[in-house]
Amino acid sequence: MTGHNPGMNVTGHTRRSVSIRDVATAAGVSYQTVSRVINDHPSVKPSTRERVLAAIDELGFRRNATALALASGRSRAVTVLTANTTHYGYASILQGIEEAARAESYAVGIGVLESADEAAVATEVRRAADASGGLIVIAYDPPGVKALAAVPADLPVVGVVETPTSPPGGDRPWVWTDDREAAYEATRHLLSLGHETVHYVAIPSSTRRTSARTTGWRQALKEAGAPEPRPVQGRWGPAGGHAAGLKLAQDPQVTAILCGNDDLALGVIRALHETGRAVPGDVSVAGFDDAPHSAYLTPSLTTVRMDFTGLGRSAFALLHGVLEESAPVAPHPVSVPELVMRESSGRRRPAGGRPA
Repeated sequence: MTGHNPGMNVTGHTRRSVSIRDVATAAGVSYQTVSRVINDHPSVKPSTRERVLAAIDELGFRRNATALALASGRSRAVTVLTANTTHYGYASILQGIEEAARAESYAVGIGVLESADEAAVATEVRRAADASGGLIVIAYDPPGVKALAAVPADLPVVGVVETPTSPPGGDRPWVWTDDREAAYEATRHLLSLGHETVHYVAIPSSTRRTSARTTGWRQALKEAGAPEPRPVQGRWGPAGGHAAGLKLAQDPQVTAILCGNDDLALGVIRALHETGRAVPGDVSVAGFDDAPHSAYLTPSLTTVRMDFTGLGRSAFALLHGVLEESAPVAPHPVSVPELVMRESSGRRRPAGGRPA
């Protein structure tokens, strides 16, 4: 029958999935031979390989992660431990991990760290270890940091971390984006437009007192000899940015604002609009992350593009090398951020005049 679905019988009822042994029977070979074909083992005769591949196509066999694990004797699975699956950075990292894992026929599971309680973290780490395979920990927050520290020494793991204050040890691989350099460059850009200083709306630092983004902002001001305003502590979402923006809008000396993420910038721009201060005419605003909505705001948002998806791919690539024993652990890779200049930043306008 044309258009026949291998997963359905002629009466329309779902039948069991095709197994590796079904392929072996159809091809007239052992299931071990099918395993070798699936894993591209060189010891299979070309004629036998063609026969097995033909059986795979005819039966509609899917070479999924479970089948490959049975074929190779190794678990082809990765568990990601994370405290958040919805914020843009976290979700994009998960996307990158999943894309890279799928390309290598690995299954991905997610363990959600619901709190920083040590017992709860230990339970989730144990559950991930029991699933075998490897582990990736997104350690952008206290639960993630505790989970990374609690992973048993014999379990392959890669940590996705904030910019470290010093180079990490060589025992386990980490990946990160250089937030410090990114904030430094964004601040320098705003200063280059003639602004006397740059105010900062900070996201919470999840792992230490001062975040890398705050450090980079402060370094750029210091080098330029610019005044250092007290950072305004924001939250993660637009509401936090809105509250911070209402506060900053009251000061006519505020002409440039760097925000710790694009959601904060969204709230800041709304607050400035409500108080009659034009962006970028009166106040320039820049964000962080280059979330999808940032290019479609009015005005479009100047921001720092963070390749979170690439960071996820890098994390899986490191772990994959360890699991497959096919490559040494690479040096800790750093994703390089990129400043994206759009409409929300412009030259400082003197009081009552045109841009300087």
